[in-house]
Order: sequence, then structure tokens, then C-alpha cells
Amino acid sequence: MIQFEYVKPSTQKAAVNAVAKNANAQFIAGGTNLVDLMKRGVTAPQKLVDINGLPLKEIKKTPGHLYIGALALNSVVAGNNLVLQHQPLLAQALASGASPQLRNMATVGGNIMQRTRCSYFYDTVLPCNKREPGTGCSAIEGYNRMHAIFGSSLSCIAVHPSDMCVALATLEAVVMVSGPGGDRRIPFADFHRLPGETPHIDNNLQKGELIVAIEIPDNNLAKNIHYLKVRDRASYAFALVSVAAALQINNGTIEKARLAMGGVAHKPWRLFEAEKMLVGKEATMEHFKAAATLAMTGAKAFEHNTFKLKMAPNSIMEALRVAAGLEV
Repeated sequence: MIQFEYVKPSTQKAAVNAVAKNANAQFIAGGTNLVDLMKRGVTAPQKLVDINGLPLKEIKKTPGHLYIGALALNSVVAGNNLVLQHQPLLAQALASGASPQLRNMATVGGNIMQRTRCSYFYDTVLPCNKREPGTGCSAIEGYNRMHAIFGSSLSCIAVHPSDMCVALATLEAVVMVSGPGGDRRIPFADFHRLPGETPHIDNNLQKGELIVAIEIPDNNLAKNIHYLKVRDRASYAFALVSVAAALQINNGTIEKARLAMGGVAHKPWRLFEAEKMLVGKEATMEHFKAAATLAMTGAKAFEHNTFKLKMAPNSIMEALRVAAGLEV
């Protein structure tokens, strides 16, 4: 294990300042991802700023929003009555993630910040642009079964690993952050980045900025929802493909549609065109198939993940079918 300084500030301002003033400092909460990265030698922060003492665990209903503090545990959020009542899609996604033991440690903020599980990213012997910019992407010519079919670049084809984030993208959450320059709100769609030529930059946070909460705007998407996760085993496995589907249906007609996918891109992948196509249509498998076909526009597979080109649209159709309550 590397040598590092450890501090536990008692105030949010002190925590922000501690990271802002040290280029090699990082926040730590549950540590379910960061500690693994440190053990593997992928990252080596000189200073860890423990934020567990900050009052950021509250879950509450506010006018127009559901507010969830960044230090709320994944297991707590998944079982919270307010979440289950107002945003059950989020609870479904969280229940699909990792293992019960990890969900009891992992925080909402940490989940948002987790890094890819690409095996080449974790193998410090092999080139990886995300770990060491300019060295190359080993996955492109390597074993790329788990990798992206959307939004990749010649620099990186890794995927984002979170289930929770797929639901938050679907629900159009807002990430509330605090930093040296003050507070700001980041729409979830703008939080994570595609790789482009800078795959080592995962998100649009500025140095020293701390996630303090997420807000999910009220919607009418608590009834016809489903989170589908296709994986190699039923527990503690990352998605090959996942789909978060949420529909507002009135007398059989779709009035609102929200769709996002996981396991297919460097960030949660919203299916905007498929959503638009579904609005005003009857909730039928014919229309779901058309939406799934449209969603695959621009998909590009690599040697070992061509199966995703079929798995992804099939998963979209199945998630929509279950969300709409249609019989098989």
C-alpha cells in the first residue's frame, strides 16, 4: 500500500479546501472503488480527505424534487420509503448493483464517481489512455467483450459501470456540487464525459468540487418502470447491457418515455430519439421494436462484443414490455 496523508475535516468548506489546495488529494467516503484502485496501483493519491463526518446523508421530499444526500448509502436509498414511492426506478437499479455488502458501504456520490472496470485500466503493465494518457488503448485490439458499442473513440472503448447512474440519467437528475468557486448544479446528462481524446477525464467536476447531493425532479414515472440488467451471473457482476425504462401511459397511449442504457458507453447512454418516437404511440411490441431499432443507430461493435448489437435492442424491447405491463 502506498503512503498517504489522511484527514477528516469536520466541515464541508474545510473538506473542499483540503482537496482544492492539493493537486494529489482526493475525497473518500465508502472507498468501495477508490481503495481497490489504490491497491492495484492505478491511482496513488498523496492525501485522502475523509468526508464521512459531513451531514450529507439526508433523504427528503422538497417542493418539486426528491433530494438525496451524497453520503446516503446505496442500500439505504434502495429501501427508503420516499424513493420507493416517488422514484422506484432508482431503487430497482440500486438493488441490481454489486453485492449487499458493497451496497451497505457505497455512497450515492461515490457511485456517481466510480471509474470503469475495464481490465486493461486495472492492469498497470498494459497501455491504457485512461490510466496513462498517450499510451494507447489495449482493449481495441484486445479482449473487448465488455466494451462500448456507442460513443467510443480511438482513445478508449471502456464503459461506465454504474447501474444507479443509468436510472439517474433516465430520471434527469441534477448533481449538486460545492467547490472553491461556490455551489452549482450539473444536469446528469452533462456530468459524465465521452472519451474523445481525453478518456482520463471522467466527468466535468472542477478541482476541489464535492458532490453534496442529487435532486430528482418530480415526474409521473413511478408506475410503468423497469430496470433490466443482463449479466453473466445473478450477483456481483457488471452489466453486459442494462436498460432503464420509464413510461407514462394513459389509456394505452404513451405520453412520456424515458430510456437509458448501461454497459454500452463511456457514460450512461440516453436514447433520446427512441423516446421521441414512442410519444403518442400505443404501448405495443411493434412500437417497442421500432424504438429499439432506432436506438441502435450508430452502434459499432468490436471483435468480441458483436453480440451486444443483438442483445441491446432485445433488452430495450424487454424492458419496455415489462414497464408497460404487456404479456409475453
